[in-house]
Amino acid sequence: MKSSFPAGRRSPLTIQRTTPKIFLLVAPTFILLTILSLYFPFLWKSNGSAATPASSNDNYPLSSPDHQLRVEEKVGGGTSTASSAATASSSSRCDIFTGEWVPNPRAPYYTNKTCWAIHEHQNCMKYGRPDSEFMKWRWKPDGCDLPIFNPAQFLELVRGKSLAFVGDSVARNQMQSMICLLSRVEYPIDVSYTENERYKRWKYTTYNFTLASFWTPHLVKSKETDSDGPTHTGLFSLYLDELDEKWTDHIGGFDYLIISAGHWFFRPLVFHEDQRVVGCHYCLLPNVTDVPMFYGLRKALRTAFRAINSAKGYKGITYLRTYAPPHFENGMWNQGGNCVRTMPFRSNETTLEGSSLEAYMIQVEEFRRAEAEGRRRGLKYRLLDMTQAMLLRPDGHPSRYGHWPHENVTLYNDCVHWCLPGPIDTWSDFLLEMLKMEGRRSRKDKLVYSDRRLRSR
Repeated sequence: MKSSFPAGRRSPLTIQRTTPKIFLLVAPTFILLTILSLYFPFLWKSNGSAATPASSNDNYPLSSPDHQLRVEEKVGGGTSTASSAATASSSSRCDIFTGEWVPNPRAPYYTNKTCWAIHEHQNCMKYGRPDSEFMKWRWKPDGCDLPIFNPAQFLELVRGKSLAFVGDSVARNQMQSMICLLSRVEYPIDVSYTENERYKRWKYTTYNFTLASFWTPHLVKSKETDSDGPTHTGLFSLYLDELDEKWTDHIGGFDYLIISAGHWFFRPLVFHEDQRVVGCHYCLLPNVTDVPMFYGLRKALRTAFRAINSAKGYKGITYLRTYAPPHFENGMWNQGGNCVRTMPFRSNETTLEGSSLEAYMIQVEEFRRAEAEGRRRGLKYRLLDMTQAMLLRPDGHPSRYGHWPHENVTLYNDCVHWCLPGPIDTWSDFLLEMLKMEGRRSRKDKLVYSDRRLRSR
């Protein structure tokens, strides 16, 4: 190791001339190594094969690291226990949401034939998509690694807990992706309290883990007032200060909520507050003022977060999954636009802009506002910031491969949802890493608390 003393200055570790020559050579090195081992113990855990790697138990509470490694080898692909531990500390010091997509020849980790949970309109390979390279990428953050989703590790972390996806069909897309990834270890049983497919509950009996989805495309109370509307996609009335009780009444017992919204706010909308019409977005109704495009999104997010912060019995962690941009080219979604690319963008090849940037910024601003209020109430908020990563994946959408060409259906090219398998599977990589970070936060908090107690004695 390079000396920290200026040139020409003698180290305080210099041995007196009376010391034997052999000791004169060995002693400084021995003392320096001793100091390093005391002050920098983590060097030995992250130095590859030259030292013993950190145990997975040092980073997250698994019941059996050996079991985790065996399952990972059994299902194929992913990151071993040792390498996961080595990358855990580095990922906690870098922004995992900034990076590039790099090739991953091991993917995918399931197929459309091995997983029954894939929604038909996202079953791209079934409906004839000719290329498959869009499934063979992984996210590589700048400055660290993001381990591939380990289903056994995830199920151990959420043992005895519950998670709910709250949002629109992209939220359902994410839940189905997770079910497919977890199917390598276990399939859940249906424990839904209703036959309505928009409100599903699944239980992993071995782990006593419940997964749920709540359909709420606007997050607040809404109703369709015209099935055709000015753009032939319906006209909706949004009651921006009223809760959508179909999900807000059910979140009290959940440990994790993943909230998302955005795409439905591009449709024609009439906004209500205090039981009166206050404006609209492209409703083309007489005597109704057109307000800024995302007026409704901001107000809806604020109402949804207010509901979470005041929900009786809720003590969980709320994740806001940020806006996943669509990739229509050569026309809007209802005017012939399509997405036919077969490769990801590099980060320097595209920029978040326009309405996608505005939707993202509103989400982040309202998240920060809710986080501050939640902190005062003892609640935790986390930003599942998927916008940049998904901006770079124009190749991951179903496009026209969500139905057979000869089917007489009125479906537009789908450049909003994600093929399964596909880029959306990476969202579980991010979520698992964030759950592991929670474990490290909890241990750090306990150590700080213990240290304060010792000092107070």
